[in-house]
Amino acid sequence: MTIPSSPPPSGGSLPPGHGSLPPPSANVAPPLGVKYVIAIGGGRGGVGKSIVAVNLAVYLAQLGRKVLLIDADPAGAELHTALGLGPLVSLPGRAPNAVAPASTADDGDDDELTPMATQVPGLSLVPQQYRAGSTVPVRPGRKARWARDLKSLEADYVLLDLGAGTQPATLDLFLMADFGICVSAPEPPSVEATYRFVRAAFVRALRRALVKDRFKLRLVERAELELGPLPAPHELVQAIARYDTNLGQLAATELSRIRPRLVVNSCRLRADTDLGLALCDLSRRHLGVNFDYVGHVEQDDAVWMSVVHQRPVLIDSPTSKGARNLERIARRILALAANRDQERQVETVPLAPAHLNLYEVLLAHRGATDEELRRAYKRQRDLYQPGSLPLTSLLTETDQRREIARIEEAHDTLLDPLRRKAYDASIFPETEAEAPRSRTADSAVLAERAVLRQELSREINAETEFTGRLLAKVREALGVELSEIARETKISVTHLAAIENEAFDDLPALVYTRGFVQQLAKFLKLDPTQVTKTYLRRLREWRAESDGEAQH
Repeated sequence: MTIPSSPPPSGGSLPPGHGSLPPPSANVAPPLGVKYVIAIGGGRGGVGKSIVAVNLAVYLAQLGRKVLLIDADPAGAELHTALGLGPLVSLPGRAPNAVAPASTADDGDDDELTPMATQVPGLSLVPQQYRAGSTVPVRPGRKARWARDLKSLEADYVLLDLGAGTQPATLDLFLMADFGICVSAPEPPSVEATYRFVRAAFVRALRRALVKDRFKLRLVERAELELGPLPAPHELVQAIARYDTNLGQLAATELSRIRPRLVVNSCRLRADTDLGLALCDLSRRHLGVNFDYVGHVEQDDAVWMSVVHQRPVLIDSPTSKGARNLERIARRILALAANRDQERQVETVPLAPAHLNLYEVLLAHRGATDEELRRAYKRQRDLYQPGSLPLTSLLTETDQRREIARIEEAHDTLLDPLRRKAYDASIFPETEAEAPRSRTADSAVLAERAVLRQELSREINAETEFTGRLLAKVREALGVELSEIARETKISVTHLAAIENEAFDDLPALVYTRGFVQQLAKFLKLDPTQVTKTYLRRLREWRAESDGEAQH
């Protein structure tokens, strides 16, 4: 399969003088020639999958990589509009609006991926196509004809916008990709669709693995009949193991290979930004699926306006909150690609139901302090309350009440010194206590921090000018939240955020800002003199410019 060259489109270019996002450091990307296929899906429509796909493609292209974006949405074509390319209703290889005779239904034209140049150098789009006499796109029903050859394309990255739903072709593309990204939103139908998508993906992966063994496939079908449609993956593994231990082990291995990356879009509240971690915890416990949370996108009018303007938000409004969120997600995906060999290994689910101890019920550890246990208890209690958003469709009312009872038992037992001591002696016969440990960070976060530290070692020197963006980058590389700095330095989170965002209007008088920047530099283990001198120079320049405009 080849990609024929195509001339640049006649429409859709950026208006003269329009700004664009400065190219990020190419050091965060894998070497040239490395091929990666990234699929963006996730179940429900309207949650922003196309926005994530388009802007991730733009970010990769701005690294100097050759990127191919493929519109594989079975519901219809839309990526060409997001990129400002105008109407595209032709068949591959034909002029726009050309009509093909009905006899070409099986002539193979739709197996050839025909890209179009876009307004972003290095980024090409393969749009959806329609055939005369048909109301559905040509390609989705024939994905198997070309999906095998995606990695042979002349591109460093191939991005697939899969659209909504759990059609077999959509699941096949998601499963064969190097990275599968699930996009969700903080609303019950979207959360339910995310869980349903990973359930369907596991069933599809298992059937594909057993397609040539009808006997074992019938055993899987028998186990599915016991549990009902789209059962919890770990329950299906255990049901299969009751019939055949080896087949159960194969199913557990297939389940461990499903590692979707999760993005939560349209976040309005603090609880929305915490939804991603909650989905990861609950999915791991009640489905056996290990998500990697790669970030959220705040609700931002700039994202909506970029859709209206038919330009990716990374180009239309590169300094907006949504653009920065998307840039961080892209950076984490790149970090995962660059550190793929060091990705943490996931244990396969047990072939028999496991009984969690009370520490595991709270997602705590044996060495946790009373304060840590109280925080863990509060978090779990909130997660399992009736009406909990991340729990949507995951448990029956009976199972939910059982989980709440276990959480209360864990609280009453572990926060009573005598009962805790007796419980530890009964569960952990050994005398040596477990060393305290913090919650394991997702591999996406760890990989991103490693890449950021490498970049900063090259960026920071005696001549470096420290901007708010650079200070934020140093903080992210250390894995520190603004709230932690606020507790240590006694500087309000509002002022710290204003320093990072260079919201100079929100900063106090110069003498106070100087002290804030010095304390922040010390916390980040930077040279306070250099940081203060360069940052305050930017502040003075901005205020001088503002004063000049006010006088006019």
